[in-house]
Amino acid sequence: MDSTIVIAIISFFGTCFGTIGGIIASSKLTNFRLSELEEKVKKHNNIIERTYILEGRMTEAEHDIRDLKKGE
Repeated sequence: MDSTIVIAIISFFGTCFGTIGGIIASSKLTNFRLSELEEKVKKHNNIIERTYILEGRMTEAEHDIRDLKKGE
């Protein structure tokens, strides 16, 4: 076998392994970043839900205060 063919075959496999390794590393990084983003979204949604509940309780408290002032 000619040495240029052997070098071409070795280069081909090296390129394939390098490309596959890059794809796997990129995929792992993307999955990690997505999981971090999902965690941030969960925290944000929790804050929104708590704020909504507190706004409702505040409205009730304002109504109670208004009713107490009317009774004076």
